[in-house]
Amino acid sequence: MSDPSAAQTAMPPDLTIESVWLVEATYAPDAAETRGPFRAEHVARIGALRAAGIYLEAGAFPDVSTSLVLLRAGSEAEALDIVRQDVYIRNGVWVELRARPFGRVARTDEVGGPAQAPSGPV
Repeated sequence: MSDPSAAQTAMPPDLTIESVWLVEATYAPDAAETRGPFRAEHVARIGALRAAGIYLEAGAFPDVSTSLVLLRAGSEAEALDIVRQDVYIRNGVWVELRARPFGRVARTDEVGGPAQAPSGPV
């Protein structure tokens, strides 16, 4: 008889579960009106962090309530520190950050990106 738990944990050979962080950023009530002057810098930083392999995904809900960032970091504190460097948090567009560990289904050839933010501003 086969082990039913083995079927639940078996992965296709080209897939793995990558441990990453999901950061939720809550917008200020007036964010739709106040984010304009900071948006270009905010989006450029996301692009740079994606190119560096630190951010895997980033985006916001259309109602301007919350943004989500999926990123590689070595710890919860590091994940929050990376996101805290964003112009939105520095200027009150985002007012709260929360991080949770997240298991991302990924192709084995896409895992192994940086676990840390590069030094200096990005």
